[in-house]
Amino acid sequence: MQLHTRTWGAGERVALLVHGLMSDHRTWRRVGPALAERGYRAVAVDLRGHGASGRATGPAGYAPRDHADDLVASLPAGAELAIGHSLGALALALAVERLAPRRAVYVDPAWQLPGGRHGYRPEMFTEAKLLTREHVRLFNPRWTEEDLDVELDTVRVWDERSAHGLVPFAGRDLGPRRPAVPSLVVLAEPSMLVPAEHALRLKERGFELRSVPGAGHTVQRDDFDGFMTALDGWI
Repeated sequence: MQLHTRTWGAGERVALLVHGLMSDHRTWRRVGPALAERGYRAVAVDLRGHGASGRATGPAGYAPRDHADDLVASLPAGAELAIGHSLGALALALAVERLAPRRAVYVDPAWQLPGGRHGYRPEMFTEAKLLTREHVRLFNPRWTEEDLDVELDTVRVWDERSAHGLVPFAGRDLGPRRPAVPSLVVLAEPSMLVPAEHALRLKERGFELRSVPGAGHTVQRDDFDGFMTALDGWI
C-alpha cells in the first residue's frame, strides 16, 4: 500500500517519521519542523488505517508485517535518520534492513505487547472513539490545545480494526535481536510498554537507551523539549 505522507523542509538529509496506533503524521507536528530547521527533509507517513492512507479489508490486514511492507513501498531507502513511535517503532524495526537508514530511533516501542488474561485488549484503544475532549485532557494534562484537537481528529478517522489486528501478536517478543543500524531507544519514564527487565534486555542486545523523566507514552508530545534533548548526538 502506498501511504500518505507529509513533508517538512527541503534539506539534503532525509528523516523518516512513523507514528503509533490511533495517530497519524500530525503527532510529529513539532518534530518535523524542528528537523527541517536542522537541515533535514522530514517525511512522515500515515500508516494504513490511519489519517489519509488506505484501509485494509479486515483486521488480518493490519499485522505488523503489513505496516512494515507499506513503509518499504512508500519511503525512500538510505535516509539519514528514521524515527518510529510505538506501533511505528515495531513497523520500522521490521522494515529497517530494507529501508537501510544510517541511524534509527525507536520511541517507547511496542515490541512486546503484554499477553495473557490481563494483557493487550483492543478495546482499550477502540473505546477512545467515545472519549470527549475533557477525557483526553485528563489523560494528557501536558498537551496543548492543538494537541487535543489533533488527537480528537486522528481518533475520529482511525480504523479501529487495526487494533484488533495486533491481538495474535500479544505476548510475543517482536523486538530485534540486534540493531540492524546504530539505534537509540527513547523511553517514557516510567514506560508501560518497556518495563525495566525489557529495557535491560535491549541494552544487552546492543541498543542505546535514554529516557525522558515524567513523559508518558507519546514522549514527543508530552515533553517536546525533553524529547529533542534525548536525540542529542543522533540528529
